[in-house]
Amino acid sequence: MIRYQITHQTTYDYADAVPICHNLVHLIPRVLPHQLVESAEVRVQPEASHRSQRVDYFGNTTDYLGIELPHRRLQITSHSLVAIDNDLRSPITTDIPWEQMAKRVAAGDSREWYEAYQYILPSPRIIAIPESARYARPSFPPGRGVIAGSIDLMHRIKRDFVFDSRASDVFTPTSEVFRTRRGVCQDFAHLQISCLRALGLAARYVSGYLRTFPPPGQARLVGADASHAWVAVFAGPDQWVELDPTNDCQPKNDHIVVGYGRDFSDVSPIDGVFVGGGDHTLSVSVDVAPLDE
Repeated sequence: MIRYQITHQTTYDYADAVPICHNLVHLIPRVLPHQLVESAEVRVQPEASHRSQRVDYFGNTTDYLGIELPHRRLQITSHSLVAIDNDLRSPITTDIPWEQMAKRVAAGDSREWYEAYQYILPSPRIIAIPESARYARPSFPPGRGVIAGSIDLMHRIKRDFVFDSRASDVFTPTSEVFRTRRGVCQDFAHLQISCLRALGLAARYVSGYLRTFPPPGQARLVGADASHAWVAVFAGPDQWVELDPTNDCQPKNDHIVVGYGRDFSDVSPIDGVFVGGGDHTLSVSVDVAPLDE
């Protein structure tokens, strides 16, 4: 088991005063069989005039923050203490052929299979495009298991696409990622999900944090980590296999889950609207610090 202290700070600086803003925040990690949330809180400056917390449709903890005080700086900070134990992840005992899986999910003949059905449908940021099916096919020959095919697809995305932080933004469509063969973790997660859904396989977007390691001999830089995104593919009732196409790995103790959704739009760390403000700048700092090493 590894325990992490996570601090995620987002700061907006406005040229003019903002009299009112409303924000929906996904910053509280999920409680999972392998992930214990010992403590978690969201702080905001200036203080919120109205705030509430609820669990959304996908089971994620969300905070609503309404600020009705003129301000030229908005700072939202989350502090979480999380323990991860990879040994408690549910073991995968079988790998169902992908054609059978697609038929079972489409049929939705029980609660578990019907709940997976929503993750084969297009979503706001992942629409159906022909490129996805064409790219996915080589990883899924007849009879190959869902997990084996998904892992092969992950390997190919890592091989064929280049991580480039300047190549995209949160609105970049998957078709553009196919064209440029460049992007960031959000793009590669959307890409793999798009390919899996094109074959009728259920896949969801995972938002969270990734522990990073400094170069040998160098100290870890506080605030140098970042939000991360990866994929979970449905492998049967209560069986979701997580895959990280950006790093070509299966998440273990260094991936911390914040939320599940159809795509980024369901689990954006901060989604809000504001009045006024003029030009503004945004800065984000994330620190994932292990406590037990």
